[in-house]
Amino acid sequence: MPVDRFSIIESTLREGEQFVNAFFTTEQKSQLARMLDDFGVEYLELTSPMASPRSRDDCAAIARLGLKARILTHTRCHIDDARVAVETGVDGVDVVIGTSSQLRRFSHGRTIDQIIGIASEVIPFLRESGVEVRFSTEDSLRSSWEDLFRVYEAVDAMGVDRVGVADTVGIGSPRQIYDLVSQLRARVKADIEFHGHNDSGCAIANAFAALEGGATHIDTSVLGIGERNGITSLGGLIARMYVTNPESVRKYNLPLLRTIDQTVAEWVDVDVPFNNYITGFSAFTHKAGIHAKAVLNDPTTYEALRPEDFGLTRYVHIAHRLTGWNAVKSRAEQLGLSLDDAQVRELTRKIKALADCQAMTLDHVDHLLREAAVPQAAT
Repeated sequence: MPVDRFSIIESTLREGEQFVNAFFTTEQKSQLARMLDDFGVEYLELTSPMASPRSRDDCAAIARLGLKARILTHTRCHIDDARVAVETGVDGVDVVIGTSSQLRRFSHGRTIDQIIGIASEVIPFLRESGVEVRFSTEDSLRSSWEDLFRVYEAVDAMGVDRVGVADTVGIGSPRQIYDLVSQLRARVKADIEFHGHNDSGCAIANAFAALEGGATHIDTSVLGIGERNGITSLGGLIARMYVTNPESVRKYNLPLLRTIDQTVAEWVDVDVPFNNYITGFSAFTHKAGIHAKAVLNDPTTYEALRPEDFGLTRYVHIAHRLTGWNAVKSRAEQLGLSLDDAQVRELTRKIKALADCQAMTLDHVDHLLREAAVPQAAT
């Protein structure tokens, strides 16, 4: 199916709070909510108000900020949780209950029929309260598909707005996710949300496969933070959708992504990974000589994403043994130095020889370039 239309349910303020280093203050939550709203995500998902008194107060406070994004909270499939969630003033309630044999045995202890019975109490209450309703099965990938479809078809008949598929322990493959979501798409009228953990490194690929299968909403978090290895990262999903069709992400304030990533990284005491999607420091850095030459002629030769669209710039690294003369020439031109091709080639050989013996910096290269240009300027 075409994947140009989708909505992001940004869950840093819910799933992200489960990251080991995450201890967000009320002020930080409000700041991040505003930043993500400015970025343009369609939904913000917040920690259950049943988690703690502060969680309840924060949920109500963010619901009152007047953001464009719809505010959701995540609760157990329990009528008391649903009542408290509605009282906070959120726009929607994301109900969840485990359906795998492991969770049914070791968590809540209910049968599939009992799960449907509980849902038949909670969902009508939420619908009557006028909030958006999502019903998700936890640990969907380790659940019997027959059980899943029974539950999904039952809650779809109750009038939920979305059903959720959750790869809670990150074991799904893109093919599995596609098959499950596409079969579910044929069985329910409701929208379909996908929540994918990254334990085996497939969260972004699985999210994209879910969209291909007919999903309409994807859960993300900033830098992918969350329980254990986290979930689909906001930047990673944006990168994947951009290379599929850049127009599909024009609705988002893409240059804001770098600030969002850096802010959350600082709050949770981690570095933005060097190879992070879009915002990693080496994301648009080119080093090998053959790459640099092509990129200088046409950036699309080695860039699937345009850094300019994200408020960033590419960098051609030349202070190393792999450098090429075209890159060195480009640097000389940036510095306004007049060097002929023979001089640039000789300088390139010198840079390579020095780099074989020592670590070099751009300052070293710039010094060599200026030094070579001085005699020519003097004549």
